[in-house]
Amino acid sequence: MSFLSRIGFVETNEQERERLARAPEGSINHYLSTLPVNVPEWPQDLLIQLPWAPPRTNQTYRILVVPIAFRKNLLPEGVEEGPLPHKLHHGSWTCAVVYSDHPNYPVGGHRIVVSAAEIARGTQVAIETASTPF
Repeated sequence: MSFLSRIGFVETNEQERERLARAPEGSINHYLSTLPVNVPEWPQDLLIQLPWAPPRTNQTYRILVVPIAFRKNLLPEGVEEGPLPHKLHHGSWTCAVVYSDHPNYPVGGHRIVVSAAEIARGTQVAIETASTPF
């Protein structure tokens, strides 16, 4: 547990899981609440496999991305962030798709926006692993 989580400034992993679990059943956030955090560090420029497996979809897909640019969640003008603790994995990442067998997320210069919570629950992939046949 980080220092900021211990002093109550940032959510703990458990608090984040509880917040995500409050999302409607069948939503991506509710699905993410069932997964462990596998990438706790800053993921910029890492090769990450996104968690795309049942029950999120009816078929398992393999989508590898490289997070390029982080965007924090923007609040409407005049609205201040709520009480502490702040969200643990807030914001989203613009990612380059470097491998995909999903028909809606092709490779070849395409960028997608992925929530920080989903990136954190992905799996970091080593280059030598990624280059082996799937």
